[in-house]
Amino acid sequence: MTERLDIVAIGNAVVDVVAQVPDEFLAANGVEKGIMTLIDQPRALSLYGAMPAAQEISGGSAANTAAGAAAIGAKTAFFGRIRDDQLGQIFTHDIRAIGVQYDGPVLAAGPETSRCLVLVSPDGERSMSTFLGASVGLNVTDIDTDLLARADWLYLEGYLFDTPEAKEAYAGAIAATKSGGGKTSVTLSDPFCVDRHRADFRRLIRDDLDLLFANKAEVLSLYETNDLDTALNEVAQEVDLAAITLSEEGAVVVRGDQRTHVPATATQVVDTTGAGDLFAGGFLAGLAEGADDARCARMGCAAAGEIISHLGARPEADLKALMAGV
Repeated sequence: MTERLDIVAIGNAVVDVVAQVPDEFLAANGVEKGIMTLIDQPRALSLYGAMPAAQEISGGSAANTAAGAAAIGAKTAFFGRIRDDQLGQIFTHDIRAIGVQYDGPVLAAGPETSRCLVLVSPDGERSMSTFLGASVGLNVTDIDTDLLARADWLYLEGYLFDTPEAKEAYAGAIAATKSGGGKTSVTLSDPFCVDRHRADFRRLIRDDLDLLFANKAEVLSLYETNDLDTALNEVAQEVDLAAITLSEEGAVVVRGDQRTHVPATATQVVDTTGAGDLFAGGFLAGLAEGADDARCARMGCAAAGEIISHLGARPEADLKALMAGV
C-alpha cells in the first residue's frame, strides 16, 4: 500500500476500563484524584477487582487522537505494542472498527496488554491508574519506516517518553516521517511527564517538531512559569506552531507573533477523559483538510466538547457532521 496517510500516531496501546465512582471510592482505594498514576500488574488486578461495572474500550492518548481524527474523516494509522491476549484482541478490533489502520506490533510473550483504569468522579474529573505492560518496550526496531514515510503528520504521545528505548524510537519515527516529506508533532500529555523530561522535551520541540500540543498546566510547567503569556512567548521561539488548550476558556493557537483564541464548545461535562486527545484529533483533521488556525482550533474544541459530554473517550455523535457547523 502506497497511499498517503493524513496522520500516523504512536503511543501506548491501552485498553481503557472506564467506570463512574463516588469520591469516597477514590479515598478508600488510595487513588489520587485527577492525575495519571503508573501502577504494576498486582495493583492493576486489585483495583480492577474493586471497580464497579465498567466499559472496556481501546484507548491510550495517541490512539484516542487517531480515532477522533478518523471519525472526522482523516486517513489515520496508529502504532503501539500489544500482547496476543484478550485485551490485545479488544484493542485491535475496537480501533480498527472506528477506521484506524492498525497492525501491531503484537507480542507473543512478555507483559500483558496495557490497561488504564479510569475512575470518573461525579464532577467529571478522571483519575487514571495505568499499567503500561506491553507498551513499555517500544524500541527503534519496532518502527515501521515505510508506514511513517507515507504520513503527512506524525503525532507522538508524551506518556511514552519514559524510557531511553522509546526516545530512540521517537527519533527514528521523526526521521522516517521527514524522509517522506511529512511534518511532526507531540503532545506533552501530563505535567508530571513534563517534570520528568523537561530538558528532553525542550530539545525535541526546538530541534525536531513542527507542532506542539499542550494544556495550560503542561506549557506552564515546560517553561517553569506561572504566567501564560510568558509561556506562550517562549513556545513561539521554539516551534513553528503550538495549540494550547485552556479548559473552559477554549484554546489558543500560537504561530510566531500571532495568537488565535477560540472559545470552548458549550457542553455538560460528564467525563473529561480524552478531551485533550480529541482536541488534537480535531486540530490535526483540520490541518489535513487545509483549514486555517482558527478553524483547526474550533474543530479541536468541538471534538473535545463532544467527548466530555458522555462517558469514555470514543465519540458518540457523528463528528464529521458536527465539524460542518464549526
